[in-house]
Amino acid sequence: MDAELFPRDRAQVTPGAVHVPDWLDPGQQRELLAACREWARPPAGLRTVRTPGGGTMTARQVCLGWHWYPYGYARTVTDGDRGPVKPFPPWLDTLARRAAADALGPPAAAHPGYDIALINFYDGDARMGMHRDADERSLAPVVSLSLGDTCVFRFGNTESRGKPYTDVELRSGDLFVFGGPARLAFHGVPRVHQGTAPPQLGLTGRLNVTLRVSGLGPEQGPPAARIMGDSPS
Repeated sequence: MDAELFPRDRAQVTPGAVHVPDWLDPGQQRELLAACREWARPPAGLRTVRTPGGGTMTARQVCLGWHWYPYGYARTVTDGDRGPVKPFPPWLDTLARRAAADALGPPAAAHPGYDIALINFYDGDARMGMHRDADERSLAPVVSLSLGDTCVFRFGNTESRGKPYTDVELRSGDLFVFGGPARLAFHGVPRVHQGTAPPQLGLTGRLNVTLRVSGLGPEQGPPAARIMGDSPS
């Protein structure tokens, strides 16, 4: 009851990791959702990700800018319809830079700009195992935006998938940014609370828009040094 009576405050979960509730207003959420629906259309649309062990991720995904597959990036959907990856729109870079600055303050050093979006769709009992975002050459902050159903977002440490970790409730419109000492922390989504999306949004399920800086040149492949075992399950 009290959680509904009083505004939710921004919080530093750990040094370098900040949760900003209600960062997107309802209109901005609807605009971002409309864009996600367009990006999800084939070719190079929403797909089921297969893990190296032969399993599949329960959250489905579409990529912009660079196509992510376990432990690397490509310019085509190498593990799907092999279509060219959809372009990363400049307005997403502007949005990501503003989000990172709002959460963490101005960057200590310039970077070439955000150029990757991973959009994960959670429906039913979908979840995301503990993993690190470690396939980029850049360690610029990761920007995460939530739409739809509320989830439990588990943010851990940089050493292992286990404790210590903190469970954060992410609602539609929330922003979570992690960089600096928290950039390579393990994180995941152990639970999505079905039916909790704002009715006016018109979304059943949860969308997570994760924005990253690849650090890759136009023709470069995936990073030479991959941190094995970091893929979500």
